[in-house]
Parts: sequence; C-alpha cells; structure tokens
Amino acid sequence: MLNETDDQELEAEFFRRSSDLRSRLEHESLLSLMNDTYDSSNAIMIIHSGSGGLDSQDWAGMLMRMYLRYFERENFSAKVIEAVTDDGDGIKYATLLIEGEYAYGFLKAERGVHRLVRISPFDSAHRRHTSFASVQVTPEISDDVDIDIRPEDLKVDTFRASGAGGQYVNRTDSAVRITHIPTGIVVTCQNERSQHMNRQTALHVLKSRLYDMAVQEREQELSSVVGEKKETTWGSQIRSYILHPYTLVKDHRTGYENHNTKAVLDGDIEGFILSYLRQKETQHV
Repeated sequence: MLNETDDQELEAEFFRRSSDLRSRLEHESLLSLMNDTYDSSNAIMIIHSGSGGLDSQDWAGMLMRMYLRYFERENFSAKVIEAVTDDGDGIKYATLLIEGEYAYGFLKAERGVHRLVRISPFDSAHRRHTSFASVQVTPEISDDVDIDIRPEDLKVDTFRASGAGGQYVNRTDSAVRITHIPTGIVVTCQNERSQHMNRQTALHVLKSRLYDMAVQEREQELSSVVGEKKETTWGSQIRSYILHPYTLVKDHRTGYENHNTKAVLDGDIEGFILSYLRQKETQHV
C-alpha cells in the first residue's frame, strides 16, 4: 500500500503502529520468560557506590536516575526509602521500593557491579576515570512468608534525618536504623511520616533481604557441587558503560551492546534485560 501511494500521513501512521506493535511484542516476550517463584513480585533495589569518592558517588547517582527513568517507561511506581550522600549530586547508597507487575522479574537482570569509564568532571586535569557501583535486587516478600526474625537479634537505633539524603529525605526525628546482628545486614528508613512507619518499612526490607540471602546461599551451595564459581569482586562487573574514548554500553554476560549511551542512561535498558532473561532461560533448558 505504501508503494502505491504518496500519502505521507498514511506512511507516518504505519510506522507509528509498527513501532507500537514491536514494543508490545518485546514486552510480551519478556513476560513469557518470567518463570521464577517471585518474578511477579515488587522489588527492592539497593544501589551502592564503590571506592573512588565523588566519581563513584556521581556514578551511583547516574545509575539511580537511569533506573527511575526506566521505571517511568514501564509504569512502575518507585519509592526512595533512603538515599545518602556526602557532597555533590551523587549518592553513597540508596534503597528503593519498586511496585508493579513483574518488577522483580525484570530488575533481577540488573543485579551486579556496573562499571563506568569517562573523563572525570571532578578532575581538573581532565583525565579518564573508571568508577564502579553495585546494584542489589531482592523480591519484596509478603507477610505470609515465614522468615524468623528474633527481637534479640535486632539492634534498633533512632535518629534525626539530616541533610545527607538531599531531596529524598523527609527531615524528622523519626529515622530508624535496624541492624540484624547475626548477618550484619543494616537497613535504614527515614522517609516515612512516623517512627513506627519507618520501623515497619525497615523490618519489611530486612525480611526481604534475609530471604534473598538464604536463596543466594542455597544457589552458591549448588554451584559448588557442580563446580561453578561466581566472583563478586569489583572486577567482575556485569556491564560496562564507556563514554570515552568511544561510546558503548556492553553487557559482559550476554554480549549485548548499545552504542547510544545517552538513551541507555535515560532508561532505555529493556534490550539488556531481554537478552539476559533469554540467556537465563536457555541455560535452564
């Protein structure tokens, strides 16, 4: 039909509908790969800057922005439970609750170390720097899942939220920090309206992290039996974002690449997630 007409309006409508159909098909392809127990659950994401001062904190802040843009694209609801920084616009670490259908199923692909290579905006000599940030993703566990948390295993501190969290922090006297003594896991919440709400949110996050820790321990035991070894060092990044001397984002697990680094950092990461989930499904076959 397009070859037989010079109707530019019809041609524009055709390509618009083709693009929409392609997006829907890709989304349905992703959903067909959601086979794990908690794939349909909400997700808890923790972003932590690596060593390297302002460069790494800035990179962690860039990652957080990338994910917030992605959540908007996917119509996920994101709530910043905590975000802490020292200086500038970056973050030392942040905890987010992401609500939406299959949030964990999508975001589990992002778990690991992310590496950035660029000319540092904090280096007066304009030298190239490499920065790292880690992303941890766990499913939000519902209250009917039995996770044993003994009161005597918890150290609970309350404090006044200061300016460290910038725009993300509700500055009140109700901030709560819970330390799970046996595992050393620390969860802080300072964005709710009351100390009670902050405590409940922190306990909920702790429960989800303890569950995920138990799952990871079982997987590591299985890997040791079959002879697999998974590195967790800063050098074992899952993805590299290179802004200099060329532009490329590459996933080291799947080989998937995207040269449009601006689009990726603006939240266009569905291709990376799809390639990871497809590879994961193939490995299970």
